[in-house]
Amino acid sequence: MKSSWKNNIINNFEVASSRYNKEATLQMPFAKLLALECSRRNIPNGLWVDLGSGTGFLANELERLHPNQTVSRVDSSPKMLEQHPSDSKTILFDLNSGLPKWIDPPTLIASSFVLHWINKPEEKLKEWFNALAPGGWIAIAIPVEGCFPEWYKAANKAGVACTAMPFPSKYSILKVIKNEQIKFQKLEHFTQDSPRVTSLLKTFVKFGGQSSPQKSLTIAQWRRLENAWDMCEKTNVYKLTWFIQVLVAQK
Repeated sequence: MKSSWKNNIINNFEVASSRYNKEATLQMPFAKLLALECSRRNIPNGLWVDLGSGTGFLANELERLHPNQTVSRVDSSPKMLEQHPSDSKTILFDLNSGLPKWIDPPTLIASSFVLHWINKPEEKLKEWFNALAPGGWIAIAIPVEGCFPEWYKAANKAGVACTAMPFPSKYSILKVIKNEQIKFQKLEHFTQDSPRVTSLLKTFVKFGGQSSPQKSLTIAQWRRLENAWDMCEKTNVYKLTWFIQVLVAQK
């Protein structure tokens, strides 16, 4: 990952921080799903961390379901961390640099919609899993290859590049951890819709997720893309589908 792109990612989330809770309609349900799956496991007390915590969706849900457990919130955006409750434990840290130094290893590492923003996500997932205390747990949700089939189809039809963020495959994520250590895994899908293609794509800007290593399209190319995007005949809306890999494993 080029440093300029990494800086763009942080800057975009900084700008979106004040409206993130309103606009991140995809992230909230998966934070709830991950927290619920964690509540079904016998996770030891100790250091629980939310890596790439954003404004705290996941950490808040974990603490709500486990009232006696504090979750440390780690993020590279100061303004995102400012959105957390004032009594929260927050750590400003760039996860591309590894992990913060803790006195004791975590008994839970949770992370939602973060790994794909980090260099070599499969290697980072392995690093996170190895950092757990013996018997510790990891719970993640990450968009994977196969997302946005409508966008890729329209780009191919229009003869332009698809500038969507590239995601790792679900297989490359799952093979990091041994099968017997995986206690829950599921590929979820989530479809957004809008009467306009531009409104669909503007949602990325609203929650700060518009960064991509792909070269931007020209205005003329964007118009061709929009004209090539198929509309759902039954509902007269355009659709954009995400595929999210959910994984819960024990060391």
